[in-house]
Amino acid sequence: MSQDEKVRSSVDAARDTALPVLPTVNPDAPTPKPNAPASFHPAVYVATWITLSSSTIVFNKYILDTAKFQFPIFLTTWHLVFATIMTQILARFTTILDSRKKVPMTGKVYLRAIVPIGLFFSLSLICGNQAYLYLSVAFIQMLKATTPVAVLLATWSMGIAPVNLKVLGNVSFIVLGVIIASFGELQFVMVGFLFQVAGIVFEAVRLVMVERILSSKEFKMDPLVSLYYYAPACAVMNSMVLLFTELPTLTMNDINRVGGLTLVANAGVAFLLNVSVVFLIGKTSSLVLTLSGVLKDILLVLASMFLFRDPVTLLQAFGYSIALGGLIYYKLGGEKMKEALSAGSMKWAEFGQTRPALRKLIVFGGVVVSMFFILGSLGPRYAPDQTGKLYNGVQSGIGHVLGEKGA
Repeated sequence: MSQDEKVRSSVDAARDTALPVLPTVNPDAPTPKPNAPASFHPAVYVATWITLSSSTIVFNKYILDTAKFQFPIFLTTWHLVFATIMTQILARFTTILDSRKKVPMTGKVYLRAIVPIGLFFSLSLICGNQAYLYLSVAFIQMLKATTPVAVLLATWSMGIAPVNLKVLGNVSFIVLGVIIASFGELQFVMVGFLFQVAGIVFEAVRLVMVERILSSKEFKMDPLVSLYYYAPACAVMNSMVLLFTELPTLTMNDINRVGGLTLVANAGVAFLLNVSVVFLIGKTSSLVLTLSGVLKDILLVLASMFLFRDPVTLLQAFGYSIALGGLIYYKLGGEKMKEALSAGSMKWAEFGQTRPALRKLIVFGGVVVSMFFILGSLGPRYAPDQTGKLYNGVQSGIGHVLGEKGA
């Protein structure tokens, strides 16, 4: 394997299916047997992953910010404890984790590899959840676009691959786009920005450590097996931090205000996200994974504007578009992008011939979403009163449906 391929494989692990809710050791999960037919269309797995990934982020933001449960370390620890319990149950009563038996895990390997890597994973989770207290979901997603850049720099700094100026030039568009988006952020908070940057750095170091320490074939693990080994260690480390930070001020009134069922549902959605990743990797190609990740990020930005009244300016939209374009180009390369665009245009033309009405409906929906995005960007600045009334009406309706107990 060439040095450029090593860098690209390390960076590819930083996105799409592994973004920072629960750990992924190696994205090259075992694929199903060629003769085994898929039970569902790949689009089902993609839609499920996008739904669960977006729901986890929105759910966390709701609990930490809207519901005023400002205990991000406790929430992270609870997720890890829940994941530990569920993976132990799955290991004992199902076959979904049987691939763990192929991993030569010993006490020495666990202490020298899993624990130190888990430490950086815990730090990335803590910092990432802290950022939700200060920043909007939309802005956080924009900042996360720089994760491949952080992984690339960490790869170079740890000596896994030599510095490549051509690769650096390719990823510079991602950085440029995020910088433009940051200048356009109306609710910029430096503390939250630093927490998110720290979370990205810790996640990058974790991924590079995985590449360096657990790169041999026998240590290849899918996300769920990875979670089986990492969750207990991370839960213990987070609990130690929790003991000296949030636990002294946390009361049962805080938990009751959010609701025990809400916390269980939140941890359940986060866990199901990891289960969906296992099936997603084996059913789709790298191109589909990349484009699905971009689509998920865009939908999260729109959801943030709709659910949490997060303003997104046109300058931010412009910068984020540059960042996403740079990300796609970096991960796929110029030739593969040309092939994908050519194949996509042919499919779109065929779709227009076979289902013209549905194609018109999709175009109309795209125009509506674009108008919503533009008006959502301009509304808070030029018509704050009318925009506030609209958002309040929408949130009241959602709160009535969900039985929300005050925000």
